[in-house]
Amino acid sequence: MAEPSTSSSRSGASSRLSSTHVGRSEATTLDEPSERPVKFTPANSFDLEDHQLASQSSTRTVPWGSRFRAFVAKHQRLQRIWLYIRGPRPKSDLPDPTPWLNFHLYTGRKQYGVALEPALIRCTRPLTHPWLFVILAAGYIIGFAFFARAQSFLTPADSFIGCTATYWAALDGCGLDGVNCMPFSNSTFDFRCPAQCSSVVLQNPRTVGDEQVDFVPLIVGGGDADHTYRGDTFICAAAEQAGLISDRKGGCATLELVGNFTDYLPFTAHGLTSIGFPSVFPLSFRFLPTTSLHSCSDLRNEALAFNVLITALIFIVLRPKAIVAFWCLVCIGFWHVALFSQPMASPPPLDDAFQQFLPALFVAYAFWRLAFRFTMPAFRKAPIEAAVWYLGPFWVGVLTNITMDKIPIDRLTASDITQRPGGLTALIIIVLILLAIVINQVRVIRKTGWLPHYLGWYIAGGLVVVVLSQLPGLELRIHHYIIAMVLMPGTGFPTRLSAIYQGFLLGMFLNGVAAFGFDSVLQTPADLQRDAPLGSDLPAFVTNSTTYNASIPLQNQTIFWNSIPDGENWDGFALLVDDVERYVGSALNYSLAALQPGIIHFFRLAFTSGGTAGDFTKAATLYPNGSWVDPLPGPS
Repeated sequence: MAEPSTSSSRSGASSRLSSTHVGRSEATTLDEPSERPVKFTPANSFDLEDHQLASQSSTRTVPWGSRFRAFVAKHQRLQRIWLYIRGPRPKSDLPDPTPWLNFHLYTGRKQYGVALEPALIRCTRPLTHPWLFVILAAGYIIGFAFFARAQSFLTPADSFIGCTATYWAALDGCGLDGVNCMPFSNSTFDFRCPAQCSSVVLQNPRTVGDEQVDFVPLIVGGGDADHTYRGDTFICAAAEQAGLISDRKGGCATLELVGNFTDYLPFTAHGLTSIGFPSVFPLSFRFLPTTSLHSCSDLRNEALAFNVLITALIFIVLRPKAIVAFWCLVCIGFWHVALFSQPMASPPPLDDAFQQFLPALFVAYAFWRLAFRFTMPAFRKAPIEAAVWYLGPFWVGVLTNITMDKIPIDRLTASDITQRPGGLTALIIIVLILLAIVINQVRVIRKTGWLPHYLGWYIAGGLVVVVLSQLPGLELRIHHYIIAMVLMPGTGFPTRLSAIYQGFLLGMFLNGVAAFGFDSVLQTPADLQRDAPLGSDLPAFVTNSTTYNASIPLQNQTIFWNSIPDGENWDGFALLVDDVERYVGSALNYSLAALQPGIIHFFRLAFTSGGTAGDFTKAATLYPNGSWVDPLPGPS
């Protein structure tokens, strides 16, 4: 009979084995001989159980577990596989890891012991008093509150804008002739931008004239002497390109609307490149050299340094009980995301943050019960190692929006992965890394004898996911906070790798719920659509490169398109001229009399139903010399 692990004598909070889980209780059933003088081996354990079952009353129902074991006993290969998967009996705990920083140096015949962890524990023991921890915790809360106040509550709330703020909505979002986005000129706006706006990019292609841009900040113009930008430009990215704010600290600036402008020029500065637009647009803006706003610096980097230092002090110096250190990580990580690194809005909506905080605490408690209580106490004699294994991955997970920003995957959907360059390669690499981690963790779990238990739960969960994915009208969306919840139970073992996984998964979970909330695992296609094409029917121009008569002046020209096909539910058309909606109705033509001669013009057409437009075609281009270039196939 296998001896119980020496670690099973640890406190009950860090051991899976109960006090009754020794001796003959389970081993008598599976691993010891009966009173008959039959030599016991693992190979005949199932035969023994079959004999015992046969001696019982024939009217008694045989448990499914016994039927399974009887079936496996009849097949030697399956029996060997099952015995390997099952692992040792009785189940055992893994021993606590031996601190790496306690080692010996040999110089000739002499031996020197180097024990950094015990030395640190002795030196800092006076600082581990619980009341000192309470006082310092109160001081931290006050200091963190002042950080949050300086970050978000000294600037007028209506001056905050996000990294994707614009004056002009995409496609027909501003309505006919842009009336929903007025005024076009004679207006100024003082604004404050957050840091790191240069990394906020378009996630779906956006058409500007006949050019499609994607996976970059949308900046149109800025290359003329007055640095004039088109109205649908990302304001913060343009201000950063103009040198008025910094990417690391954000900042404040003031713009003025200048209305109609023609021929926006491309421009490159401060690491950002804009695109040009050679036609006319009704809304433009320029930046003023000064602003009246103050206290505009984004303090997220200072807050990060402060919080990293505090968590390091908790693990290395103050060293509270493992459960206290765990809850410190949960609270510090959540509020760092909610107030600094990735708030839901600017300024941070505290009511929404508290709405997500309470359910996050409930899930965090489940993390403690399923994983952390088996791993974190194992490092109580190695505080330096605990800080390294937990805090590094933890802050990488908390800052997922930064640390994972260069990975070309935004959403786990087929369209996103295939459209973005390098997306498929990145997905394959991530899957291979996860596979290696899972295989290693399965090996660790098997050593303890708990592998069948974990396999059962994960198989059941996988079947539930398969059923959910087949529900009509809904699509399965695996958010990164869900990935953390799924993988966390498999890390509850006292190993260094488990500590690393736990730190990263906890940080990733907190980043997900604090920044985006508990988004549903099932979402409609509209929820995932964003501003991507709908996949609707596309109309077709009758006017083309062969039928357009370049000898007729522009003011006398009319363009035509085909009627609605029979049996379709559309009731009209919408026409974008130079990226502005200029016509909505059921007519099959549009006069070009109002267009400015001597410049390029672009035309995009869509079907409408009840005033709502479907997908627009790609742009047909009319050059000043009268050359008409037909639109490319597909939506814009």
